[in-house]
Parts: sequence; structure tokens; C-alpha cells
Amino acid sequence: MPEKKQLSLFDLSMIVVSLVIGMGIFRTPVNVASKAQIPELFFLAWAVGGFVALCGALTYAEIGSRYPVTGGYYKIFSVCYHPSIAFAINCIIVVSNAASVAGVSLIGAEYLSKVILPADLQTANYRIAIAGTSIIIFYLINLLGLKTSSKTQNILTVIKIVMVVTLIGAVFFGEQTTSITPIFNTATGELPTWSDYGKALGLCLIAVSFSFGGYQQTINFGGEAKEAKSVIPRSIIIGLGIIITLYMAINYAYVKVIGFEQLKTAESIAAILAGQIFGPAGFTVLSVLIFFSVLGYVNVNLLSNPRAMYAMGEEKALPAIFTKKTKKNDVMIVSLTVFTIIAILTLFYAQTFDKILNYTIFLDSIGMAFSAAAIFYLRKTTAHLDKSTIYTMKFYPLLPIIFIAAYLFVTVSIYSDDPAAATNGLAIFAGFVVIYFINKFLNRKKEQSA
Repeated sequence: MPEKKQLSLFDLSMIVVSLVIGMGIFRTPVNVASKAQIPELFFLAWAVGGFVALCGALTYAEIGSRYPVTGGYYKIFSVCYHPSIAFAINCIIVVSNAASVAGVSLIGAEYLSKVILPADLQTANYRIAIAGTSIIIFYLINLLGLKTSSKTQNILTVIKIVMVVTLIGAVFFGEQTTSITPIFNTATGELPTWSDYGKALGLCLIAVSFSFGGYQQTINFGGEAKEAKSVIPRSIIIGLGIIITLYMAINYAYVKVIGFEQLKTAESIAAILAGQIFGPAGFTVLSVLIFFSVLGYVNVNLLSNPRAMYAMGEEKALPAIFTKKTKKNDVMIVSLTVFTIIAILTLFYAQTFDKILNYTIFLDSIGMAFSAAAIFYLRKTTAHLDKSTIYTMKFYPLLPIIFIAAYLFVTVSIYSDDPAAATNGLAIFAGFVVIYFINKFLNRKKEQSA
């Protein structure tokens, strides 16, 4: 059955924005400020992160244009490397995304519970109930079909953009008046060298790259986009343009309103900006807006991740049942249901999320570098395609090389900062590769006995 082409340029652009802007930008600037130590390095890290993301966006735009299929982020690994690599990396992504959905929905539930529940009911059990209910509601919305869930996503993403723009407006309501001159301190106490600045920038880019990550998942929708060869690249570029603009502006607002030294240790930084605008009611307004932002993140992951699982089912890396769709709405029913169940189950293990995600960030960085490198293979194998019907980036191969080098730099920075997380991440990856070959062996045995 041919796939229905339902996603427009606006739909995909909004999906890009929601895949990237989660809760990270409301807390990672604290980590970046702490590692940067001085505002010049802080803003440089976000500028470099934005430029690297733009290089990546243009690279993935061409990948998506040359290879527009459902579950594209899985299939580029399968085609350009080996199905076992594709299976391992995408399993890690799916599991960590399910954990992220659970964790982020809990954060949203915590904000909302303080607004709608009396103090004696603001317990962990009630927060889990609110978070679980949110996930189930959007599971049901996704069962209505891609058109309904994408329209819902458009509304939630517009609310999210309005929220960030509103918070940026805090710069017009007041700014930090105390003048503390930030100083870059070295471990030896001596004057910093270029090496010290470089190491600090690498540590900053770990959090920055986490905040910018996610847009590459847009290529999972290649088989369902209208005029995919032109719409996918344009949506990635438009979406990332919006994100870079919002990120730079809100970080400027954080520094101006909170103060750079205070930002290094601040908590609830978005609430501080909301308080500047709305006064005492700021926390209530922000809580509701953040809950809507969370809903957008939950929905976009219920849209994206089942498509990677569907692609794995198509290639028999997962059981064929994962390719099952409903007749009425063309919904990937099994993949969607399994991902939802994983997210709900992990709600009860939320305290371990940070540890799990520390392991997977290392592999995500490697995955980004290798998936972007697929462009070199696709340029050769799809050289016959009509240049007028596909997107071809300018400054090739410079842009993908910059992107790959930046993510390898982040990978090295993670390893030097937390060797245990990197080692455990590689062990998890190796474990999934072993599972792939065991599954393949069992499938072969089953086929021989049939």
C-alpha cells in the first residue's frame, strides 16, 4: 500500500521546532554559563552550536532529499553502514527518547500540579498520574492519524514559540544592575591559555549540542511528506532558522535579566524571566505554558519514534508485526503502542533517567557524526538523480566535514569529562549489536524449519 502524502512544509517546519525545543533551553544555559566562566565564551558556544547545527541541517536536508523514506534515520545507517549498526543506534535513540518523554512529562506535571492541586496532593504519585494521562491522551490523538496529530503539533508548537518570545520580552521589563566582573579561572591559578579556552568550549558544547539536537529525526517523515525532495530540506532550514534566532535571543535575555555570574548557579531561570513580566503571577503563567511545551514534546516523539521502529520492522531487525498499520487511518499501531508503553513504564523509574541519558549522549554524538557522513555515500549512489528535483547543498564537502568534526570534538569532550559514561555507552551499543545478530540467527533458524 503506498504511503499517504499528508505533511506540508508548515507541518514539517513545526515538527523540526518541536523536536529541538524541549525543556533543555530552560535549564542548559546554567550549565553552559558555569563551564564557560565568562560571557564571551558563553555566547561563542551558542553561536558555534548554532553554526554547527546549520551545517548539520543543510547536510540532513540533502540526505532527506536524496533518500526520502519513512524511518529514514534508521535506513541511512542500514544502507550506508550495516543493519546491526542501524539497529543498535536507533534502539538507543528510541529507548532514550522514551525516557526523555517520561522525564519531561514529569517535569510538566510538577509545574502543573502546583497550579491545579492543593499542597497536600502535590505528591509523586499525583505527578506520575498527570504525566501518564498526558502521554495516553496524545497516544489516542495519534491513533486518529497523521493529519490529526500533525495539526495538533502545529498548535502546540506555535504556543511554544509564543512562550519563548514572551520570555525574551523580559529584557524590556528590567535587567540585572549589580556589576560583577566574571573571571576565567584555571586549575593551576595561572592565566588561561588557548588550550584552557578550547577545553572549556568543548564542555560548553556538550550542553549546547544537546539543546540543538533532534532536527535530524525529521528525515523519518520522508515517505509521508508532500513533495518530499523539496519540502524536507526547506522545512529543516526554516525550522532551524527559527530555533537559532530564539536561542540566541533568550540567552541574551537570561544574561541581561539574571546577570551572568548569577546565571551560573540560578534555578528556574525561565520562572525568573516570567516574574519580571507578570510579577507574582509569573510562576502560574509559566507553569501552564511549560506544560503546553511539554505536551508538544510528548506528541512529536509519539510521531517520530514509531517511524524508526516501523523501518526496523520492514528490514526484520524487529519482528514484522512492527510494520502493522490500521486500515482506516494508516497508523503504525504496534510501533506507536510499544513506544507509548515504554514511555509509561519508565515513568516509574524516572530517578535513573539522568544516568541513562549520560550514557546515551556519548553515542548520540557518534551517531550524529556517522549519520551525517552518509552524505558522502549517497552523493555517489544517487548521482544519477536530476539536480532540479533534489536539494544540493552549497560548500560541499566543507559543511558536512565541519559538522562531523564538531560532533567528534563533543564526543572527545564527553570522554575526557566522564570516561565511565562513554565506556558504559559503548557497552550498551555493543549489547544491542549482539541482540541484532541473535535475532537474525533465530529468524534464519525459523525460516529453515518452516
